[in-house]
Amino acid sequence: MLAALSIRDIVLIDRLELALASGLCALTGETGAGKSILLDALGLAIGGRADAGLVGQAAEQGSVTAVFDVPLAHPARAILKENGLDGEGDLILRRIQAKDGRTRAFINDQPVSIGLLRQIGDELVEIHGQHDERGLLDASGHRALLDLFGGLEGKALDVRRLWAAAAEARTAFTEHEALLARARAEQDYLRHVVGELDELSPEPGEETKLAEERILMMHSEKIAADLIEAQDALAGNGGLEARLAQAMRRLSRAAEQVGGRLDASIAALDRTLVEAAEARDELARATRALEFDPQRLERAETRLFALRAAARKHNVTVDNLAALADKFRNELADIEGGEAKLAALKQTADEARAAYLKVAEALSASRIKAAAKLDQEVMRELKPLKLDKATFKTSVEQLAPENAGPDGLDRVSFLISTNPGAPLGSLIKIASGGELSRFVLALKVALASQGSAATLIFDEVDAGVGGAVAEAVGLRLAELSKVAQVLVVTHSPQVAARAQHHLRISKSEKKAKDARVATRVDVLDAPERREEIARMLAGATVTDEARAAAGKLIGSQS
Repeated sequence: MLAALSIRDIVLIDRLELALASGLCALTGETGAGKSILLDALGLAIGGRADAGLVGQAAEQGSVTAVFDVPLAHPARAILKENGLDGEGDLILRRIQAKDGRTRAFINDQPVSIGLLRQIGDELVEIHGQHDERGLLDASGHRALLDLFGGLEGKALDVRRLWAAAAEARTAFTEHEALLARARAEQDYLRHVVGELDELSPEPGEETKLAEERILMMHSEKIAADLIEAQDALAGNGGLEARLAQAMRRLSRAAEQVGGRLDASIAALDRTLVEAAEARDELARATRALEFDPQRLERAETRLFALRAAARKHNVTVDNLAALADKFRNELADIEGGEAKLAALKQTADEARAAYLKVAEALSASRIKAAAKLDQEVMRELKPLKLDKATFKTSVEQLAPENAGPDGLDRVSFLISTNPGAPLGSLIKIASGGELSRFVLALKVALASQGSAATLIFDEVDAGVGGAVAEAVGLRLAELSKVAQVLVVTHSPQVAARAQHHLRISKSEKKAKDARVATRVDVLDAPERREEIARMLAGATVTDEARAAAGKLIGSQS
């Protein structure tokens, strides 16, 4: 409930500290005394429209602080925790409005966005007035109210969950379908490229090998000449091998005369002769291998240039051509396998859609039943409110499946007809100001058992009625105050007499020429309350008869 309201420099209110209690509280006062200022100030604190004109004439800024005492399980606390804010203790909503139009918002002394302030405020307070187009008069919220009345929140949650699953499955299908369409368009190109690369059959490291072979072939004549000279140095006339052989023969003749002293030298020379012969043979083989072959050079160059041309064409290195061929082969395989995957995704999407529609249709049937029950409850409340000729109907319009959404298949709206035979229309368009307030009251009474905001405010719900109808309005407000705190701005003594608490709004009189008129709020005790109700009964001059009638009226409500 709204436990306290503090206002600083808002229009005609310089400073106001107001404590409030549970139950029904009446706000009364002469027309123009400032009752609307009080509601505008509260609206500012809970995220309502900001207006620089709300700031008092002599101030640079105004502020409103509203303190709420709500249960720990209240939805507003959960919203605060979701946004990383402290949700313990009293909820303190504060709004500062500057004269230059700037505005700041705080919850529990922590800066917040106006959007979050409004979201929390909507959970805490409902304001119903003759010209208020929010709350019950906002058709966008009628479906949620019907679900609340019928206890269908769980089913509605299931529908939203299945809708999300169906939407996700459909997205997966459409994305793969688009991917497959693009792949099909490239299929011929991929096949052509894979064919070219398969024919080329590139191998990793082949470019380096071919480049080295090409360079070798291009220098083979010079290399061959060097090798021939090396062979001559080893085996030609006067070459190393001949000289070694000659030395070996001489040492062998001398060895017979020195008794084995040359054996080691002879063995070393023998090894050297063997290795020289091996070197000569290797040089011969190398010379034959490096013999210049124009056709071999041409083949190496042709292959090397073909590989490099393919690499440039596909903007990869030669060593990556084989990997590119594998990639394109995999894409072709994906296209062929993609058809099967697409069919599987379509089946999943169709099944998810069917599951959603099944639960949505069941919810729709439940809504139709709940709508009939709500109509009965509201119609029962209309008669004592002098709206017995009016008709109320909860319209549940089933949409085509293709127009369904996360909230199901239904468009829900509250319709009325104020005269027999007249067509049904929306509340805001059909009802007059006084009728509208009473329709809202009837709806709130019908919905009260299913939960509501912590604080309900009715602005002149009794406009245009009196006597028994005003008495019925007061009775229903009193009933509502058993499940929620109710504040009512009223000009009806019958309604005010039903209240457990009474606030009088008035304007202070100027005592000096330059003094400003200010709005003040007084909490009335029992005698003051009787005097105020007597004023409401009698008008400008309060008589003893009016006081007696007020006392009787208050007594009859006990």
